[in-house]
Formats: sequence, C-alpha cells, structure tokens
Amino acid sequence: MRMARSLFCLVCILVLSTSATNAAELNGKPRVIDGDTIELSGQRVRLHGIDTPETKQECRKGDGAAYQCGTMATFALAELIEEHWVKCTGDGNDRYNRLVATCFAGPVNLNLEMVRRGWALAYRQYSKRYIAVEAEAKTRHVGLWQGTFVKPWEWRRGRRLKTLISLSAFNSTAEAQRPNCMIKGNISRSGTRIYHLPGGRHYAKTKITTAIGERWFCSQDEAKQAGWRAAK
Repeated sequence: MRMARSLFCLVCILVLSTSATNAAELNGKPRVIDGDTIELSGQRVRLHGIDTPETKQECRKGDGAAYQCGTMATFALAELIEEHWVKCTGDGNDRYNRLVATCFAGPVNLNLEMVRRGWALAYRQYSKRYIAVEAEAKTRHVGLWQGTFVKPWEWRRGRRLKTLISLSAFNSTAEAQRPNCMIKGNISRSGTRIYHLPGGRHYAKTKITTAIGERWFCSQDEAKQAGWRAAK
C-alpha cells in the first residue's frame, strides 16, 4: 500500500513539473525586434494571435505613395512600450524557439493594441481572438488600412504589392472609363474620401488612381452614397 502511494505521489510531481515547464512568464525591459517580436530577459517572444508586415515589406498609403510598413509596425510597437517594463505569459515555443505569448506594457495588451491601431492583423491560422478588433481598425482606416497592402503571411509566400495593384487596376478599368462621369473621388493621406467637382480649386491637379480605391462619379448623390464628402 505504501509503495502504491509513493508511486502515485511521484506521478503527481511529474505532472506538476511538466505543467510548470509548459507555462512561462517573463518580465523586464524589452528590446523590440519587429512589429510582433521582442526580446525579453534574453528570450525572443512572438506576440500570440497577431501578424505584422515583415521588415522589408512595402505598402501603399491612400494616395498611392509607397512606405516601409514593416518598419512602421516596428515603430508602433516601440511607441506602445516606451519605457515600460513588459510582462509576457505564454505556454509554448514556436519552431524558431520563440516563446509565443500575450504581453502587457503596464495595463496595455500589446497584442490587442497593435491590431486596434491597424499595424497588425489577426493571425487567424493560430487564433481568432482579434478578428473583431481588426474589423474595427479596418472600418476606421487606421495603420495598414489607410491604403493597400499584402497580408504578411501572403508576402512571405512570395506575393508582392505590384501584382495586387495590377489586378485591382484591371478590375476597376470599367469604372474608370464610364462616359460623362467627371467628378473625381480622391482618397487623402489620412484616408478621408473627398470628391472634387469640375472647376473646383483642386480639381485640375487631383489625379485618380483606381488601383487604390479612388474613382469617378457621375453625380454628387452617387458620391455621397458611396461615402465620399465634398471638398471644402
């Protein structure tokens, strides 16, 4: 009977030991590696459930201007952390031996806030936790959603923005060629949709790039119903 109890206790210790090993908590002043990776106490940490553009990835703003969105995502994470110490809790490592974790800078959930600000996408392959937050960011046209981009996981598989824009331009050719539609629907750098009437102050110098969502309208009512406002 004593031997049975001893064996039972040994099994309990092994189970508890395994559970403690699987769960990990790190605290400290981090070093930002990129938009979804930090280094904390000498350990690389991958923010769980989100994905950000790669360091060399290029995106386009609402006006079509190219920018380094991977770098911007890195800056956004650094700005969130500032001088705070960070606490990360995870329960496993990925294939690169990074702890996959949810991290907080004070009360701020870094994983969630990166998605809310539009610099990260919900990484649906691994978690559905941030899908609603992503939808909100997309509606507000913040971060990456101010213009055109390739999803990070597609970019890593070789898809590039030029291909994306070419397809978009092809699909919008009919819209660009509608006769007698002279109102220009422009998208500003901040993502604001503004329409310009012929003879307006900025009409002549406003260029329409249908590949990024800009378009022509046949009437002011059509423009307003589509979500554009008149130029001031």
